[in-house]
Amino acid sequence: MKAKRIVVLGPESTGKSELCQHLARHYETEWVPEYARFYLDRLVGEYQQEDLKAIAEGQLSWEDEKVAYANQYLFCDTNLIVIKIWSDHKYGSTDSWIEDQLRDRQYDFYLLNNIDIPWMPDPQREHPKLRKHFFEVFKNYLENHNLPYAVVSGIEGERKKCVVDAIETHFNEKDAGSSPA
Repeated sequence: MKAKRIVVLGPESTGKSELCQHLARHYETEWVPEYARFYLDRLVGEYQQEDLKAIAEGQLSWEDEKVAYANQYLFCDTNLIVIKIWSDHKYGSTDSWIEDQLRDRQYDFYLLNNIDIPWMPDPQREHPKLRKHFFEVFKNYLENHNLPYAVVSGIEGERKKCVVDAIETHFNEKDAGSSPA
């Protein structure tokens, strides 16, 4: 059985990595870390727009490696939507290769992390005052592209319950709708 790909996305400091780790443990499967963190930790100097394509390539490579070991689900801590939104915000455009990959790659479900948890400072985070703005940008992107998603809210245990409930509801309804009556 092919693992369903679920993307966890949202503004900075909304607990995406922690949520992916929790979901991987809960469903006893794999998760894909955010390649940008790995890349930027090793980069000398400020990143440039060209670096975003390298980050996108690395993210997809890690995803393709992990899916071979995933069970029912593969949880992706971000995907190219985040890179596109970031590139458009910072540089006013997105590399055409990234746009092509966004069009051609398919994911089964998206979990959009709400901004209801406190900001945690991190050297790679840039916009603590724009979380609401970026939440709306992500939400609009998902809606404008008719992508299936749920908003994940709550603190600690509430958030973890919310995300598992969203996954179970989405895939139970989807499976019920696709089976013969």
